[in-house]
Amino acid sequence: MTITRRAAVKAIASAFALPALSPFSSVFAQSNPEWSTYEIVTEINLESPNGIAQAWIPLPLILDTDYFKTLGINSESTDPKAVIQIYQTPDKQARMMWAQWNQSSTGHTVKVSMLVSTRNRHLELANPSPVLTLSKEERQFWTRGTKYLPTNGIVKTRAQECIAGLPANATDIEKAKAIYDWVVDNTHRDPKTRGCGQGDVRLMLETNNLGGKCADINAVYVALARSVGVPARDVYGIRIADSARGYKSLGKSGDITKAQHCRAEFYATGFGWVPVDPADVRKVILEETGGLAVSDPKVVAIRDYLFGNWEMNWMAYNYDHDVSLPGSSLGKKGDIPFMMYPQAENKEGRFDSLDPDNFKYKITSRRIS
Repeated sequence: MTITRRAAVKAIASAFALPALSPFSSVFAQSNPEWSTYEIVTEINLESPNGIAQAWIPLPLILDTDYFKTLGINSESTDPKAVIQIYQTPDKQARMMWAQWNQSSTGHTVKVSMLVSTRNRHLELANPSPVLTLSKEERQFWTRGTKYLPTNGIVKTRAQECIAGLPANATDIEKAKAIYDWVVDNTHRDPKTRGCGQGDVRLMLETNNLGGKCADINAVYVALARSVGVPARDVYGIRIADSARGYKSLGKSGDITKAQHCRAEFYATGFGWVPVDPADVRKVILEETGGLAVSDPKVVAIRDYLFGNWEMNWMAYNYDHDVSLPGSSLGKKGDIPFMMYPQAENKEGRFDSLDPDNFKYKITSRRIS
């Protein structure tokens, strides 16, 4: 199948343009000392003997927040015939750069540069604001079940066990904290898990195999919270700088090709989206200085910090689950649990997104200010 520019544009009804990297970025950085600015570059160089190929690269959050802003995005390809567009998923929870090469293509390289600014998140869970609330439709959306985040059966049963000791009128914050503590105490980081895991919550609970990595552990948190009516979501992203808090395991700079990391949030009326990260508590326990006891002061400190705080040496990609890749020749069979790694395919099939050496992609980060 030859991919034409007209066909590609027609297929990308949700595509839109973003500002390119510009002097605005330096002005913003200089006038906002609490913010740090980074350039993240993802480069893909595919081997496709049949010419036809496609690639999908995750892009930063669609909407700016009070802790994260996208200042610009640029893309380029060595092939002038390449079609490159930005695609937004139908539920508007993720966007990606979509590159396509037709049968006459001899080179399959695409480079995407992203300029973002971040500042640390710190949320005081006191003095609620009445204006911070979700609509009925928003609450339904963020408590819904999905293929990998079911909210019934064993998931709901386990969540009820997590909050069993709370009073009947417990707040969402109290429920979220009880579930956070249960996840930290009962899961473990499994270094043998490929990538960040798959986040198959039902399978983990039914087999009582609660080992995995961030996409597994934080998915358990999100599913449990949703099942008892607490709005929650995964936030998929990538580490972009070393940690300033003294944890070597919680940061990465320079070559960040394998530094993907999923976080989580829950919504508390009066406070908004509250950052949490039980998976990184388990990462510290396993990896920091060769392994630490749960009672170690460094573990206690990070456990307390990661309920209500994020160190923003990390770039947020999206909130989406069960993602369909536009234009994929695999159709629904090619859907992925989440969009946190570059994806690509040619006439021979889908590349292994967790094998960047053979897939041939690289992601780098450098701090601008």
